[in-house]
Parts: sequence; C-alpha cells; structure tokens
Amino acid sequence: MTWTTRRRSEFGGLTAIEAGTGPLVVLLHGVGLRAEAWGGQVDALASSGYRVVCPDMNGHGEASFFLPDGLESYTAPVTACLQEPAVLVGHSMGALIALRIAASGNPNVKGVVALNGIFKRPETARQAVLARAHALDEQRANDPAVTLQRWFADQTSAERDACALWLQQVDPRAYKAAYTVFAESDGPTQAQLAAITCPALFLTGADEPNSTPQMSRDMAKLTSKGRAEIIPDAAHMMPMTHATEVNAALLRFLRECLS
Repeated sequence: MTWTTRRRSEFGGLTAIEAGTGPLVVLLHGVGLRAEAWGGQVDALASSGYRVVCPDMNGHGEASFFLPDGLESYTAPVTACLQEPAVLVGHSMGALIALRIAASGNPNVKGVVALNGIFKRPETARQAVLARAHALDEQRANDPAVTLQRWFADQTSAERDACALWLQQVDPRAYKAAYTVFAESDGPTQAQLAAITCPALFLTGADEPNSTPQMSRDMAKLTSKGRAEIIPDAAHMMPMTHATEVNAALLRFLRECLS
C-alpha cells in the first residue's frame, strides 16, 4: 500500500479526508501523524457502505495550529461536527479523544472504538512519556528515529517511511502541544468508562508494549457494552501494519452499531 497524500474537504470546520456514502464513521489519528495514517481503512470501510471522515488533528496534516488548552481543545472541534449518528474510531491519542466524547453522553455517538488506547500507565511508563514530551522542541522538527524504533523496532517498511515523513513535516508546536496533552493523560477514568453507554470496542496489538492488551481488557470490563480484541503479532501502528485484521474487526463492530 502507498501512503500518498489525499485531497481534503471541509468537515464542520475541520480539514478531513472523506470517502463513501452511508452511516458516518469518524477516524481520529494519533500524535505526529495525519489523516493519511488511516489509508489502510478509508477505502475498505467506504466500499463497505460507510461514509468515512478522517480529520487532521490541530496543527497536523493540513490543519492550521491553534494553542490548545488540554484535551477538551481536541474533543470540542470533533464534537461540534457530530450532527448525525456516527461511530468514533480513535488510534492512540485519537482513542483518548473518542472515548472522552463517548463518555460525554453525546446522543449521536452510536459506538466507539479505541485502538491502542492507554489506561492507568505504570509509573515508569508515565515518567518516560512525560520526559519525551518535555524534551520535544517546539521550534524545529524533531528527529523521528527514537519514535520509529518504538513503533516499528528494526523493521523497514513503507509504513515506517511514511511515519518518518509525517513526523518530520508536522508543525513542531502542534506536535509538542498534542504530545504533552497525551503524556499528561492517564487515559479515561473509571467513571468516564462507566459513563459510556454505547457499544465500545478496545482493540490493541499483542506485541504493544505501551497501550497493552491488559489495558484494553481492563477498559472493556468497565464499560457496560465493552469488549476487547487483541490482534496477534501487532504493535502500536497496527492500523497501518495490520490493516486487514483491523478492518475485519471494525466492520464487525460497525455492522452491530449502524445496522
């Protein structure tokens, strides 16, 4: 698969990739990436009868940068766009955003999927991610080598090359701001998870060292209609590296929520 830049449209004030017609599915990418990170899902979901919208996060992709004030600065623009029933799908920080919106009780959220979502990081992991956020330079592009090693280990691939490019292209102010919000969050609280009344799918990779399978299982147990699925041999960038398996899980879930 090639991870080429796609044309944007305007989605409720957000810049977004759009494809297909039918019930709405909103895909929210993670820190340092852009809407093209969902390139493995867009066409597969659109061809299955869904309207797929992938917004660029604040300062990422083709979205302009505004100084955020906590996670609410990222959830509010997405919430404002939910003018019809939809399923929210988020990866990494996108999962934080999707779960927060679902916990708010928005009646248009008919289902939520958290891919590689965090929940109650161990103290060592919490300190490590905070240190990475603090070290980011908001004036110049950061060296993506350490991030790529964490995401892909020593494997070379088109996916790794695409992420390397995106990490170098993202506005460094936006990257530091978003990563700081992500680092300072410990994931949804137990109360927020309990407030999610729509169906919820927690999906992660078996080889994910940070957003671990146990985190997904624990979050699923705390939601009334939650379940966890673990993809074998996958790690943090599984929407790109394991698109076939991710798409199969998403389509099963979407048929349940939007039939």
